Amino acid sequence: MDNIIAFWFVSMLFVMTPGADWAYAISSGLKNAVVSAVSGLLLGHIAALLVVATGLGVIIHKNPQLLLLISTIGAVYLLWIGIKIFKNPATISSGQENDSANAQDSYTHKDWLIKGLCISGLNPKVFLLFFMMLPQFISTNAATSMNSQIFTLGTIHMINCSIIYFIVGFASKALLQSRPQAAMWVSRISGGLVIAISLILISEQLMIVQDQWIKVI
Repeated sequence: MDNIIAFWFVSMLFVMTPGADWAYAISSGLKNAVVSAVSGLLLGHIAALLVVATGLGVIIHKNPQLLLLISTIGAVYLLWIGIKIFKNPATISSGQENDSANAQDSYTHKDWLIKGLCISGLNPKVFLLFFMMLPQFISTNAATSMNSQIFTLGTIHMINCSIIYFIVGFASKALLQSRPQAAMWVSRISGGLVIAISLILISEQLMIVQDQWIKVI
């Protein structure tokens, strides 16, 4: 349960950080295509989860030590992402978003769905999130299988995505008109929290390595 709560928190921080998915949801909100666009984004995340889960559970099951390696790499990657977010906070420009939306007037709801699928499904950051971050919250001693844990955590991430992206899409006009700098502050706060979490994860991995080294000696 602790792992699930911790992953929910980390996932929510990532989802709340403005990026390509946010920009697409905002554009769809300006053209009344939120449901189609966000559905496409979610399908892309599901596709990425299936690709990662299909092989990740088997690999970790055969070599539990690999979990430690992947977890350590993931913690360092998380630290890098946190620093990047904090130093370069995202901002939303109403002019740019309106120009983008106007250029897509001829898009059908099917077009919005397919494009959303491609934006998230082909985004390397989505694969890195699942591949690098999921092992951080998977237990080799749990009663459930690796794949079951992966799909459970993936479902939590999908719920987070759907909630935030639908809110962003439907509230895009209000956000752009009244609080154009909101994304910057969300990025800075999220970046600082991600950095703190990554440092905790790194320290935990170092403690595990130290314990294993002591046992070997």
